[in-house]
Amino acid sequence: MSTELDVRPGSPPDARRLRGRLRRTRRRHRAVSLGDVLTDAYVLVLFAGMYGWALVSEVRDYLGSPSGRQGDPGDRYWFGVAAALAVAGLAWRGLRAVGPLVVSPAAQSWVVSSPVDRRGWLLPRFVVLLVAAVAGGGLVGLAAAVATGAGGATDLAGSAVAGAACGTLAVALAVVAQGSPRQAGWARFLDRGLFGAAAVVAAALVVGHLTGFSVPPPTASLAWAFGFAAAPPVVVAVLRAYRALPSVDRASLVSGAQVADAAAGAALLLDPSFLTGLVESRRWRSIGVVSSRRFRPLGRFGALVQAELWRPVRHPSALVVWVALLLTLYAVAVALPTLAGPAQVVLGFLAVGRLTGGLRAVGRSAGLRRSLGGGDTVLNLAHLVVPAVSVAIWYAVSLPMVGAGVGVLDGVLVLGTVAAAYRAATRPPMKYGGVAVDTPVGMIPVDLIRQVVRGPDVVGALIVAQLLWP
Repeated sequence: MSTELDVRPGSPPDARRLRGRLRRTRRRHRAVSLGDVLTDAYVLVLFAGMYGWALVSEVRDYLGSPSGRQGDPGDRYWFGVAAALAVAGLAWRGLRAVGPLVVSPAAQSWVVSSPVDRRGWLLPRFVVLLVAAVAGGGLVGLAAAVATGAGGATDLAGSAVAGAACGTLAVALAVVAQGSPRQAGWARFLDRGLFGAAAVVAAALVVGHLTGFSVPPPTASLAWAFGFAAAPPVVVAVLRAYRALPSVDRASLVSGAQVADAAAGAALLLDPSFLTGLVESRRWRSIGVVSSRRFRPLGRFGALVQAELWRPVRHPSALVVWVALLLTLYAVAVALPTLAGPAQVVLGFLAVGRLTGGLRAVGRSAGLRRSLGGGDTVLNLAHLVVPAVSVAIWYAVSLPMVGAGVGVLDGVLVLGTVAAAYRAATRPPMKYGGVAVDTPVGMIPVDLIRQVVRGPDVVGALIVAQLLWP
């Protein structure tokens, strides 16, 4: 006895037949033609190629200019190694947060919850992920080699091979971790290990510069050697990921889909609160249980300040990021001295942004403001104390690597960074019906751009003032 999907008693439905039937059903209701899909894909590839090549060209021109050559070549090389390790850690964390295997909401409800063959259903997605990892990793490695002024075609090919190997290995290991979430302690160790290695390299770079010791870059390219050495682990990881496909449960697929949808919504609507809100809620849920503390009787303002002081204590990741950004600033000042001033402002803005969680929560919730009482001015000032103090400490600690002494400009930068953090944290919800200006290059949504750059616009003005200050 068989059904239309050729399901035998006691056996799961065939995933290939089910996928084919769903594909035929979608074609009956599809309102978008193949030409429209190809046009959208062409526009995405075109813009990614244009802006990517512009970024690579700017980095290469700067590193080849007299101002970019002021740093020691060995310091610049090892700073690039630290940056690559940090980027690898961020990419690994992103893969772990997204899944990387995700399914649509309809598939979550009707397919993944059914007794369909899980490996057969997820295998095409897994193959697409591997192809994208090989292509994306190879392009990133090639772009990095071109930006840093690598030698001939052999070095470029070696960098592309190394990048493809890293991308494939990361995706395969992420699928293995997704298939066994309860036994994925090594995944968290790898996450922290990459960031720790980047911090060690950057700290050694700074200490070596302060003590007068510099490590020269390798005389030969190691890209080909790394690519060949990574080949066996890549093959083993891909095979293990293939075997782990049947154990990828619905919970991990749903969790990754939530992050992917939030990221897509944030990029489409130009509102990062879609993603940051989800990440922040997950971060606080991961703490579990916290012990309550009795605040000192210092009035409403004092109680709010004490509560804001306990926020980074209960979840110290903000302080860790603050210290990591400070170490990054020191490494930039050593390897690329001409970028130390702008890096001080940009990294300071990012560092204080990690400490404005209370200000964001109060600014985006009218109900929370009413329950706390005291007026909006008192609430904003109370939640601005910790960010303001952190900015003052940031500029005091980073001053030895950027400037020779304290002047009027430093006071302007401190106040401007606090103002930028306040503007970014208190940004109201996005509105999409604002003013647009018709220009020779097309319609420019002025009001939308004004909302997107709220906060970073002050940072840009501070950088210009710093560069033009006599």
